[in-house]
Amino acid sequence: MPTRRQLTFAGVGMALAAGLSRTASAAEESPMFEIVKTDAEWKKELTPEQFYVMRQHGTERAGTSPLDKNYAPGEYHCAACDLPLFTSATKFNSGTGWPSFYAPIDGAVGTSTDWKLIYSRTEVHCRRCGGHLGHVFDDGPEPTGKRYCMNGVALKFVPKPAA
Repeated sequence: MPTRRQLTFAGVGMALAAGLSRTASAAEESPMFEIVKTDAEWKKELTPEQFYVMRQHGTERAGTSPLDKNYAPGEYHCAACDLPLFTSATKFNSGTGWPSFYAPIDGAVGTSTDWKLIYSRTEVHCRRCGGHLGHVFDDGPEPTGKRYCMNGVALKFVPKPAA
């Protein structure tokens, strides 16, 4: 039977190993963004909920975003830097309570591994400012089979101009 000391050392060793692997992963996945601001600067530009989601990797409550049920033609831009991210042509009703798309605009988003839960998920962020947008899953519709499940507060809808 292991002693308390052996269990303590084993636990500390596992915690250190987990911390080192996360640090290495984070360093490998931390790209330099075109727009870099301090937290104080972001807090001046974003609402408290936008700051929580986009800068602290939070999640808005499901079903609270009016963008979830918006199917008007247009584009969905980053709420922080206004970069076009998704078009209404790729939006679909996932039934999750968050705006969902099957593909982003080419080159608009980046991804990294999110270990916030016990298992890994693919986090989606704005490629220009690094703002957290949501996650991508492999249970979406054709043609990609992807579901980009986005926080509505991280997006700004820009309607298509009338013809």
